[in-house]
Amino acid sequence: MAASAAVAPRTVLSSFHHRLTFTVPAFLNLATSSARCRCGGGKVRQFSAIRCVQSTEEISSTAGTTISAAAAIGRRNVIDILEERGLLESLTSDNLRSVSSTPESSPVRVYCGFDPTAESLHLGNLLGILVLSWFHRCGHKVVALIGGATARIGDPSGKSLERPELDVESLERNTLGIASTVTRILNSSNSTSFVVMNNYDWWKEFKMLDFLKHVGRYARVGTMVAKESVKKRLESEQGMSYTEFTYQLLQGYDFLYLFQNHGVNVQIGGSDQWGNITAGTDLIRRILQPKEGEGGFGLTFPLLLKSDGTKFGKSEDGAIWLSPSMLSPYKFYQHLFSVPDSDVIKFLKMLTFLDMKVIEEIELQMGSPGYLPNTAQKLLAEEVTRFVHGEEGVREAIKATEALRPGAETKLDWKMIEGIDGEVVNLSVVDLSVSSGLLESKSAARRLMKQGGLYLNNSRVDQESKRIEDEDIVDGKLLLLSAGKKNKVIVRIS
Repeated sequence: MAASAAVAPRTVLSSFHHRLTFTVPAFLNLATSSARCRCGGGKVRQFSAIRCVQSTEEISSTAGTTISAAAAIGRRNVIDILEERGLLESLTSDNLRSVSSTPESSPVRVYCGFDPTAESLHLGNLLGILVLSWFHRCGHKVVALIGGATARIGDPSGKSLERPELDVESLERNTLGIASTVTRILNSSNSTSFVVMNNYDWWKEFKMLDFLKHVGRYARVGTMVAKESVKKRLESEQGMSYTEFTYQLLQGYDFLYLFQNHGVNVQIGGSDQWGNITAGTDLIRRILQPKEGEGGFGLTFPLLLKSDGTKFGKSEDGAIWLSPSMLSPYKFYQHLFSVPDSDVIKFLKMLTFLDMKVIEEIELQMGSPGYLPNTAQKLLAEEVTRFVHGEEGVREAIKATEALRPGAETKLDWKMIEGIDGEVVNLSVVDLSVSSGLLESKSAARRLMKQGGLYLNNSRVDQESKRIEDEDIVDGKLLLLSAGKKNKVIVRIS
């Protein structure tokens, strides 16, 4: 293929192979439009699209440059911000710092991909949305790409076994669910100039012979085999299928397509996506041969890990889902509230938009004698729940948390009860002793347990692994937690 000139700013379009309907805030105008795109193989086709139009706080110039209320935060380089907050792992080129330094005149267009392997994203996926939000806050354009095509293959990165194949119905349901989740979160944070796209739109009519001719000839097998995700699988007993081996080329072509057709020049992803991201920058360089500094860039952020090295985003009870239909705002809040002191400052930096000076002040307070335990955790839980579930979700979570405290005057309603109901079963006694208000922290609960002073229904709890079971709930209505002989809490189950 011939080299192409730099793509001028244009309206970026969002499309799915099935039309989606979203409920959005009143200040957004949804304008439908159509466009023609040139897919691999040279075929021109037409597709429908949904475009998110900015609020009145934002003015778009004729050159496509957007001036928004985000200007009030100052034009710090987004790369510096990500680095300061522990959200930067690697860059394909340090030139991205200079490229992203002038959002007023030439904002970058950045995308992050999400394969619909489940109906909802989980907390680990939230980092991608957060990094997109930081780019947007610094004046850049953002795209969330749903992998309706790539999910049919399965990304081998970080996996010891091949992903199970999903049927079409599940893929479509998952695609709708994830698109809805991303849209809801970005809408709630006023990131109105975002776009949601589906890579199935350009893959569904791309013939294999055309792919091999226009893309495959530029892929170097030696480079593909050298990718860390490939090497690990080839060395394992299970090995790797040809289907999985080609995944990096599919994701690489996504970047090429978005770069060539929509001016998207930055791809972001977790550190385990480095091989797939560089596959894209390599294809752009080989096929389009852009001028120096005008090619594609890649950026990775660290995986969300706890201080013990395990992933934060999945609990013993399963994934910490972002969709309220799969995990209530109350339980989502509780997962964040239960973060240990050793991790809370790190997560405040990575998962919130709080000013770094505020976070540094909290860190200082944590070491002072007058610090109220779990203050930092409460702030973390409120900020992240607000970002994911909005103000209503925060209010619901806090109200439900207060309702669990014995003697609380909180007025219950069916929605709150629905959020609490079933949340106690499988919860650890240590966590429940804190969320119920019996003890101030999990460390205090563990100390009391070792001293033999923590009781559940008048029976001593001597194992930290003890979790609430159905048979622990007295007459299906309540639990009695005791700290010593005098301090008791009744947890009522509705």
